Amino acid sequence: MMDIKINPNELIKANSRYLRGTLKESMADQATGALLADDAQISKFHGFYEQDNRDLRLSRQQQFLEPYYSFMLRARLPGGVCTPQQWLTIDTVGRDLGNSTIRLTTRQTFQYHGILKANLKPLIKRINQVMIDSIGGCGDVNRNVLCNPNPHDSSLHQQVHQWAKRISEHLLPKTRAYHEIWLDGEAVAGGETEPLYGETYLPRKFKTAIAIPPHNDVDVYTNDLGFVAIAQADRLLGFNVLAGGGMGATHDDNTTYPRLADELGFVSPEHTLAVAEAVVAMQRDFGDRISRRHARLKYTIERMGVTAFKAEVEKRAGIHFETAKPVSFTSQGDRYGWLEDSSGEWHLTLYIENGRIADTPGATLMSGLREIAGIHQGDFRITPSQNLIVARVPETQKDRIQQLALQHGLLSDRQSPTRLASIACVAFPTCPQAMAEGERYFPELMNRIEKITDNYGIEKSAIVMRMTGCPNGCARPYVAEIGLIGKGPGRYNLQLGGDGTGLRLNRLYRKNLNEHELLKTLDRLFKLYSEKRLANEGFGDFTIRYGLVKPVINPAEDYHDTP
Repeated sequence: MMDIKINPNELIKANSRYLRGTLKESMADQATGALLADDAQISKFHGFYEQDNRDLRLSRQQQFLEPYYSFMLRARLPGGVCTPQQWLTIDTVGRDLGNSTIRLTTRQTFQYHGILKANLKPLIKRINQVMIDSIGGCGDVNRNVLCNPNPHDSSLHQQVHQWAKRISEHLLPKTRAYHEIWLDGEAVAGGETEPLYGETYLPRKFKTAIAIPPHNDVDVYTNDLGFVAIAQADRLLGFNVLAGGGMGATHDDNTTYPRLADELGFVSPEHTLAVAEAVVAMQRDFGDRISRRHARLKYTIERMGVTAFKAEVEKRAGIHFETAKPVSFTSQGDRYGWLEDSSGEWHLTLYIENGRIADTPGATLMSGLREIAGIHQGDFRITPSQNLIVARVPETQKDRIQQLALQHGLLSDRQSPTRLASIACVAFPTCPQAMAEGERYFPELMNRIEKITDNYGIEKSAIVMRMTGCPNGCARPYVAEIGLIGKGPGRYNLQLGGDGTGLRLNRLYRKNLNEHELLKTLDRLFKLYSEKRLANEGFGDFTIRYGLVKPVINPAEDYHDTP
C-alpha cells in the first residue's frame, strides 16, 4: 500500500484527545518557561502562542540560558464589543499578569503579550469571570468573527453584531478541554466528539467577517468566509455570502498568493448559520492536510472551482443561493472623532497607533481609557484597524469623556490622514514569524514619509499604507494602496495598487528595499502622483492608471508576474 503523506500537525491534533494533549503536564513543569513541542501547537487552540524575546536570544545563549519564553494570548470577542466593566478587567489583567500593555488587533479583539507560564491559568480565569474567553483565538478553527463597528447606525449594528456572536458560538469547538484545563471543570468521561470539526479540526486557520456597506472596515473580501449585510432602512434583509479570501503568502513561492473572496450569492438571515457551517465543513473535508502553505480555503476553491464549491455548499446547507444583491463600498478605514447616530447617541473613534495601548511619558493611553471606562455608560468597540470606539455616549457624558481623552493624549490633531489610514503588525521582538520590524519601526518610518508628502503638497491625501514583518499578511497589506512586507532585517517588498476600499489586490513593485531605497522610491512615486493625478484620484488608482503596476486579474496565474 502506498504511504499517504500528512503534515505532522495533523498527527498532533489527532493524538491530542480533543485538544488536551499533555498541557497540564507542560504547565506543571517548572524547569522551563516553555511547553513541550506538541503542546505548543495545541495551546494555539486555547488562544495563546509560545514566544520568546528575540532581542535577548543571543545574550541568553551566551549565558547558557534557555530563550526568554513568554506567551501571547488572544481573546475571543466577536465584533470587538465589550462593556466598560469588561474593559476594566481587561486593563487590570494586562497590568497584573501581562507586560502592562493591551494590543488591539486586526481581528477586532485584544491580546496580551509577555505572559509568563505561571500566569497563564490565572489570566484565563480572570477574564472568564467577566465572560471573556480565548477559545479558538488561534489554531486551526474559526477565529474571532469581525463585524463592522458602524457608529452611524446603532440599530443595524446591533442586529449584525448579534449575528457575529451567533456565528462565533455556532462555529466554536465543542471540546471541554479548555474548561477542564484552565477553569477547573470536570473531566469528560469518554464519548466526547466534535460534530463539526472532527478530531483533526481544520487544515489551517479560518477567518470570518461581516461588513455593512458602504464601509468595508473589516476588509470582508480578505476573509475565508464573508457576509455582506443587505439592509432596507435599519432592517437587516440578509447577506451576500463570500468565500475564499486570504492574505498569507510565502516569499518566492509562486504557488502561494493572496486572494479575494468569490461571491456565492444572497441568503436570508435564517440560513446564515447553515451556510457558515457548510463552508467550514467543506474546508474540513477538502482542505489540503499535507502542505500548510496550501491549506487555506482559497486554495481549496481554486482546486475545486467556484461553481462546484457553491453547489456543494448549497447541498450541505439545504439552501439555494439567490443572486447577490448590488452593494457599493467607499472606504476601508475608520472615521475618527465624534459621530452622532440616528438615535442621538454619540460615538468617539480614537486613533491607537498600531493598536498598542500603554502608558508612556508622552501619552497615558492605558490610564485614560481606564478612567473613561470608570464613568462610561455605553460600550467599547475595537475596530479591525486596531483602533477603539467609545460608543453609545449620551449627550450628558460627551464633554467629560472628551476632557479625559484630551488629558491623556488619546485625542490629537497632529496625525496625518495617511498615518490615520495605516496599520502595522507586531513583528519583532516577539513574533516568531517576523523577518523585519513592524509596529515599533512603523511610526518612525511614517515620520519620514510624511516629510515627503509635505514636500509634494499631498499631505492631505489619505493613502492606505500597511506594514507587516513577514508575508503572512496579518495587517492585510495586500489590499493596501502601499504594502510594505518584511523580507529580511531592515528590508521590505514594496507593493502598489490597492484601491483604498479593500476590493483590489496590490502587486509587487520593488523587491527587498532597505530604508534609503524605499524612501527614494516613494519620493519619486509621490512626485509623480502630485504632478499627474486626476481630480480626486486615490494613490492606488493612480498607480494602476499610470501603468506603474498591472491590476491582478487572477491571483493564481498572474499575481507573481512582474509589474
